[in-house]
Amino acid sequence: MRKSIQDIANWLNIEAGEHGEKIVTGVSIDTRTIKEGDLFIPFRGEKTNGHKYVLQAFEKGASCSLWLKDEPNPPKDVPLLFVEDSGLALQQMARMYRNELKAKFIGITGSNGKTSSKDILASLLSPFYKVQKTIGNFNNELGLPLTILSLDEDTEIAVLEMGMSGFGEIEFLSTLAKPHYAVITNIGEAHMQDLGSREGIAKAKFEIIKGFDSEGVLCYDGDEPLLRALIEITPQLRSKSFGFQQGNDLMIREIETTEKGSRFIVDGELNGEFFIPILGKHQVKNALGAMLVAKSLGMSDEQIRKGLEQVSLTDMRMQLVPVGDVLFINDAYNAAPTSMKAAIEFLQSTSMRKDKWLVLGDMLELGDKEQQFHEELARYIDENRISRICLFGPRMEWLYHKIAPRFSGRILHTKDDYGKIVDYIKQHADKDSLILIKGSRGMKLETIINTFNK
Repeated sequence: MRKSIQDIANWLNIEAGEHGEKIVTGVSIDTRTIKEGDLFIPFRGEKTNGHKYVLQAFEKGASCSLWLKDEPNPPKDVPLLFVEDSGLALQQMARMYRNELKAKFIGITGSNGKTSSKDILASLLSPFYKVQKTIGNFNNELGLPLTILSLDEDTEIAVLEMGMSGFGEIEFLSTLAKPHYAVITNIGEAHMQDLGSREGIAKAKFEIIKGFDSEGVLCYDGDEPLLRALIEITPQLRSKSFGFQQGNDLMIREIETTEKGSRFIVDGELNGEFFIPILGKHQVKNALGAMLVAKSLGMSDEQIRKGLEQVSLTDMRMQLVPVGDVLFINDAYNAAPTSMKAAIEFLQSTSMRKDKWLVLGDMLELGDKEQQFHEELARYIDENRISRICLFGPRMEWLYHKIAPRFSGRILHTKDDYGKIVDYIKQHADKDSLILIKGSRGMKLETIINTFNK
């Protein structure tokens, strides 16, 4: 971005002041990461007031700063833009900049797999387009505008992750970003406490079409009846489905997993054999949504094949981490019942190593049914295919009581002590061990692997 302070004032319909010709090349809300030329946006919260960092922002090279009109003592002789609300100003700037950009915008949402799908799609497209994507988890009402304002003016494809916890949030993000294409990865149980049911979650995710124009295309998990029902009552919507079941526009026919990744065969909008250097049946399914978007953009099957071969994911998503003789699968970024079952299924079906371990942490934000969701995992764990289990967190005690009789002498539970699990692994794991680490973000199960690396 390269805009004058006057340009930004025009976006906000306010006065630019005497520094209107000065150039802004980015936006920041954090003086720790601010870059020269940035516009600093101070927020006033319960714990801190960003206005006290404004002068520090200028010392680090900021070109300009917003300042709330009701905040006293604005500094003199520095470029300030006075606004009523920092968040609304940020969103308005993003809205105006979005309208100027010629890039194709792609929105991605879903209960699980948003970040993986974003990474897969961006990697797939990068050899053929100038692509930028959401960095980290900047996927909410503040993060998405920051992502849009970080886009280069010559970006050709913007891949934007859209997160939510309640109704109306995805609609807001979609109408701000105005995606040309969108992907709904799946419907799980995350945010059940806010949305009440899986039906509610599906409706909230489906809001991603609200920003479409008449040419918008939705690529969605066709194995999910809740999404198919919403598609059926939206006949004007252009859509493409993907999944394992017959009748999808892109269907997985066969998957083979090795230590190098997943080789799979598809039928439908694309045909033949493809490969991604990522583990997991669920990650192959995430790749299908990306493939449909790429096909809709006009890419050939061979271009898509080549793009998939160099895909990489953000850390802690089915990430292979060798530590001495032991091989970990670090899938500790997050967890919900759907993704937990998929990871367990992968571990039980893989032939990578014969001594298979589960290290599972609590699943959070599941509402009133959290005990049921934890206990139900017992149905998916086969004592003949899993050697040992370590459970971490107070909620995993429910699963422990459910499954302990089947794993006598081969199971450990601790509510809060990573060290007990580390010691157990050191005592029992060897060169044949493959250890899956998975839990909700708040459980920070990567601590277990990091302890080994110290």
